[in-house]
Amino acid sequence: MPFNKINLFVIKFIKPIEMVGVLMRIFSFSMVSWMGSESPFFFIWAFNTADAIILSWCSILKKESAYILLNVFWILVGVVGMLRASAFSLLDVKITLVHFLAQTAILFN
Repeated sequence: MPFNKINLFVIKFIKPIEMVGVLMRIFSFSMVSWMGSESPFFFIWAFNTADAIILSWCSILKKESAYILLNVFWILVGVVGMLRASAFSLLDVKITLVHFLAQTAILFN
């Protein structure tokens, strides 16, 4: 299974990978704080979602349920934020969210 090789890599380098995720989150929130409404919101949401995926993966491998919940929540927030920054309709957001949740359920079953 391809995830086994990736998981072994992540476990081997989990501390630096987590640090990259944390630094990404600090960068994205700092950029919004500094630039305010001039922030490139789609980029910020995409970057924030990427760090949430990294940190979720690490949390899942470490079996840290509180951080799994927190970071998976940030993935969902990031997806909605990217959709809103792209000016998708509310219906598009709902369809995409349901599809994402279905794919996540399949992944964890």
